[in-house]
Amino acid sequence: MRRTETRGPVVNAAYYERRAAIGHYFDRTAADAWVRLTGDAPVGRIRARVRAGRAAMRELLAGWLPADLGGARVLDAGCGTGLLTADLARRGAAVVGVDLSPRLLEIAASRLPDGLTPGMVRLVGGDMLDPELGVFDHAVAMDSLIHYRADDAVGALANLAARVRRTLLITFAPRTPLLAVMHAAGRLFPRGDRAPAIEPVSPRALERAIAAEPRLAGWRIARTQRVSAPFYVSQAMELVRE
Repeated sequence: MRRTETRGPVVNAAYYERRAAIGHYFDRTAADAWVRLTGDAPVGRIRARVRAGRAAMRELLAGWLPADLGGARVLDAGCGTGLLTADLARRGAAVVGVDLSPRLLEIAASRLPDGLTPGMVRLVGGDMLDPELGVFDHAVAMDSLIHYRADDAVGALANLAARVRRTLLITFAPRTPLLAVMHAAGRLFPRGDRAPAIEPVSPRALERAIAAEPRLAGWRIARTQRVSAPFYVSQAMELVRE
């Protein structure tokens, strides 16, 4: 499968504005760096640590899904260069990988492993909240919501949940002193070189916001776990439909 498609989205103006900045950054400013980071080519010490942290998070999220995904339909929301997409397809899932960056989707398509059943992986350019993507048994949004304010992230989560039957896995940036230092260091870079700012959130505040969202009334938080590595701090959360 080497074909990608383009589709359109859903939500409020603040979400769209932020989404546009994220798409521009990952498709133009950071595409080549992201390709190196998610590949196996040698990288510098800092990027190597970020790569290791992301690998640990990807392994954690994948481990929260059933070992046998045969017959399951899974959404990889913000799939980037497709590492998780490929992992899930190897386990038998029919995976839709969606991302804002056409450039990263091209890389994802080129990296798909041989031997996959035709149609097992579909790569789509556009918004992860697009209802035309269909309904899924599971959805994973790894580091896809970390650039949005907490209220917008919860709103996006509610939109995703409306199209998921069983489990929804997300990550968020926990509010920690280490993350505050990393953000301050990031502001030293020229504006054109900066990634869209990460929006840290208190885990308890996020849990309260999820509990207060009427559209998530049928969901419960099953578990949460943090991955902390030098230059990579992210927290996973599993929501299960009751």
